Amino acid sequence: MLSTHQIWTIVFTVPFLTRAIHARGKLNVLHMIADDLRPTLGCYSDPVVKSPNIDQLASKSTVFYNAFTQQAVCAPSRTSFLTSRRPDTTKLYDFNSYWRVHAGNYTTLPQYFKSNGYTTFSVGKVFHPGIASNHSDDYPYSWSVPPYHPPSLYYEKRKVCKDKDGTLHSNLLCAVNVSEMPLGTLPDMENTAEAIRLLKSVSDADNPFFLAVGFYKPHIPFRIPQEFLKLYPIENLTLAPDPDVPKKLPSVAYNPWTDIRKRDDVRALNVSFPYGPIPKDFQLQIRQHYFAAVSYVDAQVGKLLSALDDLDLARNTIVVFSSDHGWSLGEHGEWAKYSNFDVATHVPLIVYKPDEASAVRNFGEKIFPFIDVSQNSEEYYNGGKGHGVESVVELVDLFPTLSYLAGLNPPHRCPNPSFHVQLCTEGFNLAYLFKHPETHIDHESYAFSQYPRPSDSIQQNSDLPDLADIRIMGYSVRSNDFRYTLWVTFDPVHFRANLSDIHAGELYVRSEDPGEDNNIFDDVEHGSVLRKLGTQATWTESLKQHIYYFNAGSKSKGVL
Repeated sequence: MLSTHQIWTIVFTVPFLTRAIHARGKLNVLHMIADDLRPTLGCYSDPVVKSPNIDQLASKSTVFYNAFTQQAVCAPSRTSFLTSRRPDTTKLYDFNSYWRVHAGNYTTLPQYFKSNGYTTFSVGKVFHPGIASNHSDDYPYSWSVPPYHPPSLYYEKRKVCKDKDGTLHSNLLCAVNVSEMPLGTLPDMENTAEAIRLLKSVSDADNPFFLAVGFYKPHIPFRIPQEFLKLYPIENLTLAPDPDVPKKLPSVAYNPWTDIRKRDDVRALNVSFPYGPIPKDFQLQIRQHYFAAVSYVDAQVGKLLSALDDLDLARNTIVVFSSDHGWSLGEHGEWAKYSNFDVATHVPLIVYKPDEASAVRNFGEKIFPFIDVSQNSEEYYNGGKGHGVESVVELVDLFPTLSYLAGLNPPHRCPNPSFHVQLCTEGFNLAYLFKHPETHIDHESYAFSQYPRPSDSIQQNSDLPDLADIRIMGYSVRSNDFRYTLWVTFDPVHFRANLSDIHAGELYVRSEDPGEDNNIFDDVEHGSVLRKLGTQATWTESLKQHIYYFNAGSKSKGVL
């Protein structure tokens, strides 16, 4: 029950707060980005993972249940959604080019907010580091101050994982005693502390802020506090429901998870290339560590949201939680990302937008109380769900949507071609779905993803070929009911796909095959499926138009 003092505080403070927010016309933005996180969360109906803080955020937010990345690997995905341009426009399919030099001087999401009077901050992994962001995280274009990187990140891939015999290794599985780590901390803990420090520094500032916080987990290695493993007893876990490579999966569609093979503990297993499989007991341990890493990220999210509350910023700050792409946990005999499957392209997307009613209703109480599950307590969030959106959306939609919600004019749709246009979007403004989540998006009923390969056969560089080695591009279109993929010849010099030269195809009916295990592309018996789909020719035409749009309008015969 509120005290008399709190009641009078509401009477006098809330009208002033509301007028101040609307006079400024701009909301703050806190954008939290996980790394390699698929929708393995309680709010996405995952029965295993404990994510009470993210679930609590979701209960007060709009939750997009069918959001997809444009390419399932870090640098291309982050460059894509931060510029609202697809990989065929950024011309980035690997880690080795900077879009402002290689493609076009495109305005980024934080840069747009900065140009509209926001103070913009980057903490942790927001842009992919290195060449892909000009070795500067795109500073000073996108950020008001130099981006922050935690000092303990230096040790992330070094021999700090203690084996059973006490020796140190560079392992995939690396649950640790944090007090024994170099510097006595971990990168995401440092990210959280720095983000909270920045929130405190701007809590009384006149200018609105845009704070992006990029967590490094659950990306490998699974160097996480060991107490989170206790949440997932190994005897309670199961293997992926479809741990075998599908019989009708084209070789070009398979990723041989070469990155985890480089880890000391995986190398010691002597797993055969390219299909493995990994021993079942080790598969369970990978799943255990991934789930624990998700709960570790959830704890950081909870601390950050709680600080937002304590500083009285939750009432005028949009909060976004998303990921760059997913990660396979043994489905199709695969581990990691690097594919067009749902497990690699499906991402969480949660958006909280405060309003006047929430400012009054929640005044005097915490909107996001922190929930600590690291000690395997029974205190989990069991609240209601927010607004759920079932329509298929894409990460390129985030730029125009977030701009509009914050009170800015969203960028216009890009022309064709758009390499010369600095500010435009290849996504759609989804803001109306926040009031009408049940609305179906007629113009955006598909999500497009793509993935490059060096060859039809599986090679050591099949997961992540350099641009010069790309010979095939897999273009995939996803609706609520189907996934349809064409693997076609690709020219890496002119960035053109040849749709008349199809190497392989995939078609999955998700109502019957939600795991995407039964490829019926070559089946002669699926006429009824294609009629429901709108005929394969129609979907081929859809992909054709999509590919054409992003290949600089080339009209050469046979090249789209």
